[in-house]
Amino acid sequence: MKRLLTSCIAIALASHAFAATAEMRPLFNGKDLTGWKGEGYVVEDGTLVATPEAKVLATENTFSAYVLEFEFKLTPGANNGLGLNYPGEGEGFETGIELQILDNSAKKYQNIPETHSHGSVYSLAPAKNSALKPVGEWNQQRVSVLGSLVLVELNGEMILRANLDDLQKRNPDHAGVKRRSGHIAFLGHGDRVDFRNILIQEIPPSANIEGVKAAGYQPLFDGKSLANWKHTETTQNWYAANGILKHTGEPGDINDLWTAKEYGDFSLVFDWRWSGRGVMKSQPIVQPDGSNKTDADGQPELVEIEELDSGVYLRGSSIAQVNLWNWPIGSGEVYGYRVDPARSPDVRAAVTPKVKADRPIGEWNRTMINLKGDRLTVSLNGRVVIDNAQLPDIPAKGPIGFQHHGQAIDFANVWIKEL
Repeated sequence: MKRLLTSCIAIALASHAFAATAEMRPLFNGKDLTGWKGEGYVVEDGTLVATPEAKVLATENTFSAYVLEFEFKLTPGANNGLGLNYPGEGEGFETGIELQILDNSAKKYQNIPETHSHGSVYSLAPAKNSALKPVGEWNQQRVSVLGSLVLVELNGEMILRANLDDLQKRNPDHAGVKRRSGHIAFLGHGDRVDFRNILIQEIPPSANIEGVKAAGYQPLFDGKSLANWKHTETTQNWYAANGILKHTGEPGDINDLWTAKEYGDFSLVFDWRWSGRGVMKSQPIVQPDGSNKTDADGQPELVEIEELDSGVYLRGSSIAQVNLWNWPIGSGEVYGYRVDPARSPDVRAAVTPKVKADRPIGEWNRTMINLKGDRLTVSLNGRVVIDNAQLPDIPAKGPIGFQHHGQAIDFANVWIKEL
């Protein structure tokens, strides 16, 4: 337990050091509800106001590791909440976790459980009952979400340190405490609460920078710009933010992002996560040999999924694309080869993932792609999903591309080594 606490403190200190040097960006523009979905919230003079009709107001995008800052002002007896890792449905304190936003001074709350006071993880972990300013004054709150660690600072005072892994062990039936990504939401309870200066700073997954450098890798993404990539200044669909290469999910003139340089044989390592939501669609069940499973009538068997689709183009080829998606088969397959009837059964089977190694939607995945000659190996989260598959007729050299296929996606820690 002591080792775990020390590790958590180290993570927290690292995140705060990162916050001191990185740029916070607005999560609320002060003009309208762009980027949010919900009901009962209005904008008044640059302030987000929860009206008596307010229920759930959630971000359109999802988040994993981040620091969130905001100011809030309570009315007498006001009750609201900050939803973290919210999946977009259900009660925020059940399907995600809820940090209480509450007028602790109200007489009607004098005998509430300590896990219901302001800043607490509702019903799970109590916050320190102090630092809240009198009703009608602005409070400043800072929330750090770092994997299983949640920290809450109120007006400069740390009032909560919670470890979701520990809470999960003590509350195994609580669905929300198991989640490590999701929407950020305000959870209205019929009282007016004002919010302003809502800022976020996302934190990319950690990387052993010295280790990858020692292994001969070079950064393909510098964490702050689109240097090394072909891009125009007229589109903002792809942009860099605090070590993360982001695509908004919006359509535009340039959907795919290509390297300025061409590569032959290489090893590519990168992290990625879905930062938005997809739409429900029916897709086939892919069998180990690369064929689609069929029913007794020879028709494809389909399963409904949340459609999320992107990929990595190899050597400038749209056919040689390592898919990143949410199909039942999992990420890593080379769709253009798998579905081509002109390819041999061996080729089609080899480009079909041997295992689904994707982490839950919204969490970071780490992928390694090795391409030497026409042979491809793909590892996902430490598991080999494509092993020495042949890609006949692949060009000998070409750029690498990140595909945009309609959903918001994040990339980070993009490193390459030419072989």
